[in-house]
Amino acid sequence: MGAREVILDRIRKNLGRVAEENQPPVPEVWPRTHPSSADLARRFSEELRAVHGEALVHHNWLSAQEDFWNLAEKAGWRQALVMDRPLAWQLANSAPGLQTIPVPDSPVPRDLEPTPVSILEAECLLADTGSAVVVCRNPGERLACYLPPACVIVATADRLCEHLPAARERITSVARQPEMRGECVIITGPSRTADIEKILILGVHGPKRLIVYLIGAE
Repeated sequence: MGAREVILDRIRKNLGRVAEENQPPVPEVWPRTHPSSADLARRFSEELRAVHGEALVHHNWLSAQEDFWNLAEKAGWRQALVMDRPLAWQLANSAPGLQTIPVPDSPVPRDLEPTPVSILEAECLLADTGSAVVVCRNPGERLACYLPPACVIVATADRLCEHLPAARERITSVARQPEMRGECVIITGPSRTADIEKILILGVHGPKRLIVYLIGAE
């Protein structure tokens, strides 16, 4: 039997075999040090502020809701684009004068352009970079991350993670659900861009203002 026949014979014998479904172990790129919740909240706040974001840490919902009411009044927000998540609605409904608009599945961008702020819920907060991980179920939720000039993100302290590898299991468990698109947006501060003269400009490619409410932190 020649070489060609040997190769074809092996292919015939292996056709139809199902490969093992066990995934290989995930290499530990960044070791986990398991810091306390207070340390995670402090690191997250510091990193977010370093990239011109606003971290608002509250021990309970009542304090956060009162703060958001005052924030909306001071900013002059009359409408808000709200992601269909429990925490996002809980924060949005705390401002009585705010008209809330549910994020449509496939919106026309120009129809949402006048909306001054979006309210999103983060699946995870990454302490090492001050980032919020938002899982998007449809194009509208992805657009809500970028289009309004201000973006408010809310999460509870149990969603704080040391870094992206530590958040992997939580993110994938949500993203693999049938109603999800398997799409995440990692948001690290407001939109920033700079030219060759190193002049930093905020808000060119996305929100000019990013505010993260962290609730239940010690």
